[in-house]
Amino acid sequence: MKIVMDRAKCTGIGICEALAPTIFEVDDNGELVVLSAEVPEDAQNEVTEAVEGCPTMALRLQS
Repeated sequence: MKIVMDRAKCTGIGICEALAPTIFEVDDNGELVVLSAEVPEDAQNEVTEAVEGCPTMALRLQS
């Protein structure tokens, strides 16, 4: 799986970072940084939860 982010929709709230901190990070400027575009096998559940929890629907998963 690969993470696709729509920067225009992302507001940097940080829900994804809270749910999957090894994959997402909000930097000091409030910008989301995807630390790993390819989702590791052991992080799939937390990343799926983070994508589904995004209130602005800025994240999606691509096979």
